[in-house]
Formats: sequence, structure tokens, C-alpha cells
Amino acid sequence: MACASSQSIRSDALHFFRAWIFDPLRVASITPSGTALAQLMVSAIGPQTGPIIELGPGTGVFTRALLGQGVAEADLVLVEKGAEFAGVLAGRFPRAGLLCIDAADIGAATLPFAGPAGAVISGLPLLSIPATKVSAILAGSFAHMRDDGCFYQFTYGPRCPVPRTILEGLGLEAVRIGWTLRNIPPAAVYRIARMR
Repeated sequence: MACASSQSIRSDALHFFRAWIFDPLRVASITPSGTALAQLMVSAIGPQTGPIIELGPGTGVFTRALLGQGVAEADLVLVEKGAEFAGVLAGRFPRAGLLCIDAADIGAATLPFAGPAGAVISGLPLLSIPATKVSAILAGSFAHMRDDGCFYQFTYGPRCPVPRTILEGLGLEAVRIGWTLRNIPPAAVYRIARMR
């Protein structure tokens, strides 16, 4: 797994803080996610999962965790709208696909791998995104996934960040798979999948 140096960690924190200052609703956190949250987010993912879409990777905390799980860099598609983060990602993960688009447009995007994705990892602040956009993000993500594919989302809130009406309208269900106090702030992770 690619390790982050202390200089890299400080640089990432500075990127997040600057981005948060300019657009707090888009970034929603002044610091990148911690290692404990990253490990929880990717705990069910490995090389067998197949291609993976990552929404809102920021500086690549979850991306590094995916590589640590044995996922090939070429099997990753990073969807990052923020130019301040996209440049960092292109330099750090040159073999991953990089789409500089709004995550709500993922459904219409052409992805740089053959076949459907096995999972979507989301670092998006869904609680600060309008419901219509959250619905478009989920519908578009599941349009690119296998039938057994899962969408992983973290939240700082007390419940799933996707409203039940959106889940039910898209034929999805959410299960909390864990939470960690070793993140600032503490966070929970949900697995969203098609209803059985």
C-alpha cells in the first residue's frame, strides 16, 4: 500500500482546508478522512471485486486503502469534480482513470474499463447535497455496477445519509456495516445494495 508521509499528510490537510474555505458544502470537512475510516470503507473489497468507481476521492485516502487491499490501480476510476484535487490525484495515481465531472453525471459517463464495476466508494458529503442530486448519483452509480455490486458511503450523521424515500424509489437498501471513533469526527459506513 502506498504510505502517506507526514509531509504528504500536511499537504493533504492544507488542500482540504483551502477547498473547504472556498466551498464548504462541496467539501464538507476541513481534513481528509483518517486511516481507520478508510480501512472500514474498503474492508469488503479486494482484487476479486473487479473495477471500482470512487466518487469524490479528494486527495486519495480511500484510493490508497483500496490499493492496500490489492486492487489494481488500473481497475480504479476516480470521479473528482474539484480541480484542486484532480491534479493531486493524477500525479499520485497515474494508472487510474480520472473523470473530472460532477458525480451526479456518472450515469451518462463513459468509463475506461470493459464490463460493469463491482463497487462504488463514495467520499461525497451526501448530507449537504440536494435530494435530486443524491438520487442521480445513486442511480448513475448502480447503472454502471453488476447486479451484486455495492455502494459504500460514510457519514458523520446518526443515520444513513440517503433518505429512505430515495432508497425505496431506486429499489435499494442500506445496512450500516460499522463505525469508528478513530476518525475526526467519528463516522459510520453504510453498504447500499439492490433489494433482494
